[in-house]
Order: sequence, then structure tokens, then C-alpha cells
Amino acid sequence: MNELQKNSIQFDYFSNNYEKFEKDFYEFVDTNIPLTFLVDDILHCLSSSNKNYFMLNNKNSKDKKEHYFFFKRNHIEENKNIIVYSYLGHQCR
Repeated sequence: MNELQKNSIQFDYFSNNYEKFEKDFYEFVDTNIPLTFLVDDILHCLSSSNKNYFMLNNKNSKDKKEHYFFFKRNHIEENKNIIVYSYLGHQCR
């Protein structure tokens, strides 16, 4: 992801819903890689696929189930070029 894209696509970092996303993510992901290092890849996945979710596959989850993390896509009022993803919740299959 180039620098322009990094600045125009982001999570709603300073909200309760991002804290909930972090909590849910760490509860189910089976990796030692901190979420901070995965954020750019997750955002790129959300943006390039034009989907409002990403899936954690069963091979990378603690309980060996597929987990879906859902987000709402918003534009910042002051700058319509910035897309913010707000966490909505999680589902397991």
C-alpha cells in the first residue's frame, strides 16, 4: 500500500469499537504477530476486495474455526477522500 493509500484508509482507532476489535482479534487469532503489524494488510484487504469484512481462516484461529470480522465503511465529514472502517462485530463458523 502506498503512502497516499495509508493516509486515506484507516480504522476508527480512537473509539470503543476499535478496542472491541482488538479484544476479539486477540481472543481468536493464533499468532505471535501483534495486530499493529497486520493493520495495513487488513485495511488493504478490506479496500481492494470492496467487502465489509475479512476472514480469519481456521488454520490461524485458536479454536480452528473460521472467524469473520465485520466493519462499516464511512467517509470523514471534513475529507471525503478518507475512508474509515468502524468495527461492527464478529461471527464464527
